[in-house]
Amino acid sequence: MLKSVILIGGPQKGTRFRPLSFEVPKPLFPVAGVPMLQHHVEECAKVPNMKEILLIGFYQPNEELTRFMSSAQQEFKISIRYLQEYAALGTGGGIYHFRDQILSGGPEAFFIMNADVCSEFPLPEMLNFQKEHGESSSFVILGTTANRKQSMNYGCIVENQQTNEVLHYVEKPSTFVSDIINCGIYLFTPEIFQHIGAVFQQNQQDMLLYPYEGDEQTNGNGWHRAEAIRLEQDIFTALAGQGKLYVYKTPAIWSQIKSAGSAIYASRLYLNQYHKTHPERLATNKEGGPRISGNVYIHPTANIDPTAVLGPNVSIGTGVTIGAGVRVRESIILHGATLQDHSCVLNCIVGWDSTIGKWARVEGTPSDPNPNDPYAKIDSETLFRDGELTPSITILGCNVTIPAEVIILNSIVLPYKDLNRSFKNQIIL
Repeated sequence: MLKSVILIGGPQKGTRFRPLSFEVPKPLFPVAGVPMLQHHVEECAKVPNMKEILLIGFYQPNEELTRFMSSAQQEFKISIRYLQEYAALGTGGGIYHFRDQILSGGPEAFFIMNADVCSEFPLPEMLNFQKEHGESSSFVILGTTANRKQSMNYGCIVENQQTNEVLHYVEKPSTFVSDIINCGIYLFTPEIFQHIGAVFQQNQQDMLLYPYEGDEQTNGNGWHRAEAIRLEQDIFTALAGQGKLYVYKTPAIWSQIKSAGSAIYASRLYLNQYHKTHPERLATNKEGGPRISGNVYIHPTANIDPTAVLGPNVSIGTGVTIGAGVRVRESIILHGATLQDHSCVLNCIVGWDSTIGKWARVEGTPSDPNPNDPYAKIDSETLFRDGELTPSITILGCNVTIPAEVIILNSIVLPYKDLNRSFKNQIIL
């Protein structure tokens, strides 16, 4: 019997995802027409013998999360539960805290995956790989190849090329270590908890020896720091080279979803996947319908004028209205938004219930990986460089109104703004 654990983080994270994460927890943000998490859940549910999916994070249980879980349980016929941490415990601390829940029912192995990755999720392949490599109690990291420069932004894996054993692991090294990077998807056996437990006990001892170091000792019992454990730095670094940890390398699609710009790129990767996995989700050119160019997802409740031109890489949410002559490409249009006649939206996320006036142009700059480098990943762009806003995709928060005939370029507009003129390279508070 198998289980899956998806680490969904919590509200203090996702700052690079603002203002979109104000309205909906980041893991529920729609990518290629469905919540980010649904891609994970769907792939987990396909694995034979998968009994349960556990979500671990420190979001307060909220309506959106509850609604997502109940609809996903019905759709994928699998038990989904949310386990709430009392604080941010790190990637290892969260699973250690809930180890009894993870191990109940006696799973022989379980997957751990970060919610903010876009992937083909080769879970059955990882299971087969684990059976073929090392003992049955070995652990598997999903890895992929990055280019030399970008690899230093990730966890880097040095492997034995014959056996695929992880010989050395460094999280975000300062110099080049390896071009194989950690994808944030793991296959563990219950034995992993012995290794996490050892780190936890060491942390507790350190707390007793040095009770006043660090700023979290004010609570008197130092609980927080002992339980905050990171799989990458605390566990993998120690396990490397011990014959316990292996890397399964995938040539398939993979990307992080850290910023809003990377959500548009992930949407493109998933829309492209839909040819194989969900052709019914892709819009086609029909008599009396809008002109579709490339991969486009349109929710059935959207109302689109037949003279509009959409695509490539466009995702249109529930109840969206698109007027005559509108052009949309490389964008995500969230539910309830209205794009009035002849407006143009390029490289942009249009927030819930926002309105773009007639003949207005809303445009951003894509932060795509280098198309000529097969191993290039999307850069986690900083918001500012040299005191100026880095040109990136344009984001409109919810209920933003853009008047007719203005241009909004490379800007981030916070929710509930009525703009009255054009803006360029600005954060509009």
